[in-house]
Amino acid sequence: QLQLVESGGGLVQPGGSLRLSCAPSGFTLGYYAIGWFRQAPGKDREGVSYISSSSSSTNYADSVKGRFTISRDNAKNTVYLQMNNLKPEDTAVYYCAAQRADYWSTYVPTLTYEYSYWGQGTQVTVSS
Repeated sequence: QLQLVESGGGLVQPGGSLRLSCAPSGFTLGYYAIGWFRQAPGKDREGVSYISSSSSSTNYADSVKGRFTISRDNAKNTVYLQMNNLKPEDTAVYYCAAQRADYWSTYVPTLTYEYSYWGQGTQVTVSS
């Protein structure tokens, strides 16, 4: 069973930072494109940021551009989402997702149905 585990969520004041981590169980992330999504109460799940298996391509939602950075460390088999200058509207459960790709692929899926594997999510709350 392929599983993803998110960590790093928590409560932070507006303007603060958090770094989320996504680690797999049962497979190597180097052969997967990774996406971060979030879902706030009463809202649909939305895409936040994505990175190709080769790390050469990344993509961000307009709402987080300039504040969030996605990266991967294949040696540690982990993908990160660095979130700076957090705003109350960033409050949500954050999920990472994985989709199989060739190791050197630049493919960056951005839609939820393009991803086969999902984590259970980690809560991020931005509040004073």
